[in-house]
Amino acid sequence: MTIVDTGPLVALLNKADPHHEWAVGQTKTLPAPLSTCEAVLTETFFLVASSQKAVSRLFELLECGALSVEYRATVWLPELRELMWKYRDLPMSFADACLVRMSEMAEEAPVFTIDSDFHVYRRVGQKPISVVMPT
Repeated sequence: MTIVDTGPLVALLNKADPHHEWAVGQTKTLPAPLSTCEAVLTETFFLVASSQKAVSRLFELLECGALSVEYRATVWLPELRELMWKYRDLPMSFADACLVRMSEMAEEAPVFTIDSDFHVYRRVGQKPISVVMPT
């Protein structure tokens, strides 16, 4: 499993995005399905809303199972609150808190992101998060 953040999804859906080719290349090598949370979906749909083609493609990724949403934030509210408090100086978004929590639940799964804050974030026990990120 690979946990995916908003940035790579937007890049995948938008050919004009500077990370488009990188995102396309990574999705060809990363194990499917990509897993995410509803907060990331909300951000992604908002950021691609001006392109009906991108919106349609995002729905297709969900419908065909290439992108899955199995994380329910309401189950982990205390942990999410704690993470957002811990990283309040960055500040940490709700979506990032969900992804960090997902990485705690599936430690072998890397986070596919363009967000350098994932180099700062830590799992419980100060463990670094494995990331797939442009160099």
